[in-house]
Amino acid sequence: MNGFKVTTAGTVADALKQISSQSFDVLLSDLHMPGAGDGLTVVSAMRHANPKAVTMLLSAFPQMTAAAHAIMLQADEILVKPMDIPALITAIKQRVAQGAPRTRLVESVAAILERSAESTIEAWFADVQADEKLQSVPLTYAIRTAHLPQLFRDLIHRLRSSMPLGTREFVSSSAHQHGFDRRSQGCTAAMMVEESRMLQVNIFRTLQKNLTNIDFSILLIEIMTIADEVDSQLSQAMESYIAESSTDVLAA
Repeated sequence: MNGFKVTTAGTVADALKQISSQSFDVLLSDLHMPGAGDGLTVVSAMRHANPKAVTMLLSAFPQMTAAAHAIMLQADEILVKPMDIPALITAIKQRVAQGAPRTRLVESVAAILERSAESTIEAWFADVQADEKLQSVPLTYAIRTAHLPQLFRDLIHRLRSSMPLGTREFVSSSAHQHGFDRRSQGCTAAMMVEESRMLQVNIFRTLQKNLTNIDFSILLIEIMTIADEVDSQLSQAMESYIAESSTDVLAA
């Protein structure tokens, strides 16, 4: 009735299918929807398929400042529900009249971690240095972080290879060496677990700093992959740690 050609989608999956097969000027989506996925997933897909499209999200909770800020990093505008049709039409026309939205750089999680590996390791080391229990075994930066460059390379490879969650095929010689090293350095198993926990926290902090560049449509599976790979490497390191401990006992 207002001169728009409208395509509707009843589910996130249907929306993603439409977005990948057609060209659009505007996306209008609720933020929260039943079933798998949400508005940010649809927005991310539209940004990839139609980078010049205006993306608008409807939300009933715009007062959530932190959440709204994160959402605005992805969408071009948040509209407050309930919203009457005349106001909605005006908002769409005003956005379209402004022309193409600002250009955004979209990166894969693997690419972000690759360029941020060094700074993430440095941030992790700073956290370790501030932990009293971990500092009961003082280690230099070079020794403490020796295993991390290869761990990041393994993690980036895992993200890019799209191996299924829980895969056991990838064996890291670096992770096994890390277990031997931590045992010989006098660290406890609990220290190794805490170091690994801190590493995941710092990886996720790095991703949080790069929210504007992340493709939300695949973010969840990539976060799960990160946790899976870091835990897998910890498991492999612990095997070597336990084996070395057993050897020490036998020798005694």
